[in-house]
Amino acid sequence: MAKCVYCCKQQVSGNKVSHSNIKTRTKNNPNVQRLKAVLGGKTQRIWVCTRCIRSGKVTRPTPRSAQKRTGEASA
Repeated sequence: MAKCVYCCKQQVSGNKVSHSNIKTRTKNNPNVQRLKAVLGGKTQRIWVCTRCIRSGKVTRPTPRSAQKRTGEASA
């Protein structure tokens, strides 16, 4: 399972406890999405959790259509 690049959130394990107190091992995965982000000046596809996306830790690249409208030249 992938983990978040920013906060290193990854799979955790624990016990599911029934009414009769029987313990069963279970795994909980974070909600990790694969998206394009700017890291070190380069656009890369990375795994990021939704909490980091919502909080603004991820810098998304400028869409190409917006670059054409503003006249930015891509090198």
